[in-house]
Amino acid sequence: MTPTTRQEDVRLTQFAHGGGCACKIPPGELEEVVSGLTAAPPAGADSPLLVGLDTGDDAAVVTLPGQEGTAVVSTADFFTPVVDDPYDWGRIAAANALSDVYAMGGRPVVAVNLLAWPRDRLPFALAREVLRGGLDVAAEAGCHVGGGHSVDDPEPKYGMAVTGVADPARLLRNDTGRAGLPLSLTKPLGLGVLNNRHKATGERFEQAIATMTALNREASAAALAAGVTCATDVTGFGLLGHLHKLARASGVTAVIDTTAVPYVEGAREAVRDGYVSGGTRRNLEWVAPYTDFGGTDADTRLLLADAQTSGGLLVAGEVPGAPVIGELLPGGPHSIVLK
Repeated sequence: MTPTTRQEDVRLTQFAHGGGCACKIPPGELEEVVSGLTAAPPAGADSPLLVGLDTGDDAAVVTLPGQEGTAVVSTADFFTPVVDDPYDWGRIAAANALSDVYAMGGRPVVAVNLLAWPRDRLPFALAREVLRGGLDVAAEAGCHVGGGHSVDDPEPKYGMAVTGVADPARLLRNDTGRAGLPLSLTKPLGLGVLNNRHKATGERFEQAIATMTALNREASAAALAAGVTCATDVTGFGLLGHLHKLARASGVTAVIDTTAVPYVEGAREAVRDGYVSGGTRRNLEWVAPYTDFGGTDADTRLLLADAQTSGGLLVAGEVPGAPVIGELLPGGPHSIVLK
């Protein structure tokens, strides 16, 4: 960047090959990489691991020795720019990282920043705005930010490692769903296609930014208050990908009423106009063998697999104010059935 370039003219999304959670390693490839990497408890460990890698849940959970009523929730999440505004990107990335704690029924306590920055190409004034956005959202969540780690990198990346606490007897997990429970979704879908359109055209979608920066705190608290035990958040693997993981872990079949699923304004038009990320197409390819699509049209399939960034909670139970989009049934030949 030349010294005369104005910060407001910088389009951060143009400095990355993709954007947001659409840059995740494809779920099928990731599962192959981590297959068999679960291990016996390390020698001398005095904190049982309640939730680990086995079911691909949202965060790790351990109990504290001598404090049976408190569990520690640990997670990390970071990604390339999903929007051009650095402050908004920081807010979105922080909300997304905090979401993993909320998805486990926890409360975030402290976070550290994870920052990769092309120091020879982008001014640090922009990095400061990214960090300020993350700090403001963490403050909204009542979560301390205590420093972090940075590296020089060809692509800008930002996120957080977050530590939270939860009641081990009241966790939200992805393997505790049971037949007969309704499925609720607390945020609309379509964030990925709108972000992809933003990257391609520079159009700004306020409704998408508002959705991505909204914390899942209230949704998590409402789920716990309703006695829910099964939930996950909807991020880079799309609704279908995360739902497949939940149904597989719980040994059930998820039936989705496609007419009940909410979408962010402009999402269908973005799919129609071709703003679909490679991550979304890989999500759809991954779930296809496990899904009965019925007569669902191609655009709806893509939206259901859309790679979300800082999406909502998918809850096996009813959450006040959230639409019920389906139900869990006894396990069958498919983990997902669309109607």
